[in-house]
Amino acid sequence: MKFFLDTANVEQIKRINDLGLCDGVTTNPSLIKKEGRDFKEVVTEIASFVKGPISAEVTSYDYENMVKEAREIATWADNIVVKIPMTEAGLKAIKALSKEGIKTNCTLIFSLCQGLMAAKAGATYISPFLGRIDDMGEDGVELIYNLRTVLDNYGLESQIIAASIRTNKHVEESALAGADIATIPGNLFEKMWTHPLTNAGIESFKKDWQQFINRNK
Repeated sequence: MKFFLDTANVEQIKRINDLGLCDGVTTNPSLIKKEGRDFKEVVTEIASFVKGPISAEVTSYDYENMVKEAREIATWADNIVVKIPMTEAGLKAIKALSKEGIKTNCTLIFSLCQGLMAAKAGATYISPFLGRIDDMGEDGVELIYNLRTVLDNYGLESQIIAASIRTNKHVEESALAGADIATIPGNLFEKMWTHPLTNAGIESFKKDWQQFINRNK
């Protein structure tokens, strides 16, 4: 499973990219707003050092302007993927853009029907939102399982991005469920590589080594 970073914070992305763990990046209008920088400037800077797909979202919601905006965004860098919302107009835009060879990420997916429609329309990626589904009292990971089954049953080529990831368990269960990608907030990565038993083991080894050094002075 690939790891994408779900952030527009350049320093967070560089930190994880330096570890070799950044296979791509997803952004959205809320993440761009949080950084307080120009949309194109942020996306092109990220694309300059991350070689994997960089998702940048349209901010229009009617078909004509979505397509117009998507065509412009796609010119910013060779690895740009245009995020399109799951709506009727969005599906129509995905179909048109896929015919033009523009890669798309259908976002805000909350049901199997939505994911299936996005895949049939030609979306390169489909993004079910695990955390928000859990908030509704439903099972976000079950949707990943079901999407994996349906895509495999019918030979649909869309890749599943497990989105709205909030915990280590979300990442682990998404991997078990067959998600192609998990897009993860930058501040969650440190929790993923940290474990109390690992920390305790390191402290024990350091203590024992220091005692060994002291005895052999």
